[in-house]
Amino acid sequence: MAFKDHFSRQAADYAAFRPAYPGALYDWLAVQAPATRLAWDAGCGSGQASIGLAGRFAHVEASDPSADQITRATTHPRVRYHVAAETLPVLADRSVDLFAVAQAWHWFNREAYLAEARRVAVPGAVLAVWTYNLHRVTEEVDSVVDELYAELDPWWPAERRHVEDGYAHLAPPGDEVPAPAFAMTAAWDLDHLLGYLASWSAVAACRADTGRDPLAGYEPQLRSAWGQAGGRRPVSWPLTVRAVRL
Repeated sequence: MAFKDHFSRQAADYAAFRPAYPGALYDWLAVQAPATRLAWDAGCGSGQASIGLAGRFAHVEASDPSADQITRATTHPRVRYHVAAETLPVLADRSVDLFAVAQAWHWFNREAYLAEARRVAVPGAVLAVWTYNLHRVTEEVDSVVDELYAELDPWWPAERRHVEDGYAHLAPPGDEVPAPAFAMTAAWDLDHLLGYLASWSAVAACRADTGRDPLAGYEPQLRSAWGQAGGRRPVSWPLTVRAVRL
């Protein structure tokens, strides 16, 4: 499966506006892994999960096939970034304690990735993939965002359906490690939310195909629904975590 680049066009928005995963998720992953020497964050984007993992693991190898994403990745002394897809030759055999794939499993050539994972996994290594769908704010704001999401349907890649169903049909093979419930949370003003919406791949695809900005028609409705004179509101995304022991 060839690399499908849905994010380089909006890599700057992705790096600036994507939410952070909860610290409790990284704590749980560190406990499940057989050791905390090395984690591989594949499909790392601009390093949202890589930095979190670096707080629990001695070293993190982070890879993404998009050079634009890697260029904007957050630096950390325990993280090394690579422009790479499903294989990472710099990894030694039987060296990786944790494999993390954050919001990217549906893009992978999973057969190639799993072959590489089996090569480099230590005995009992954990593979954890996680995803999130639409955020929730208030009923009024959510209603407008849902309308935008529906209008963008022609520009969402087919793989998006796996996000919508919480990887129900993409569980990685292995002995399941049941995960507790996790959620991302943030406190954003409306401008940050608009920046996040601009990072959606379907927004970028629509702009490229039609020359129009699909957000423009929804911004007045969002400002009205937001209220609070544009102040901050809590935003949440339930996470679906599928973990297995290789």
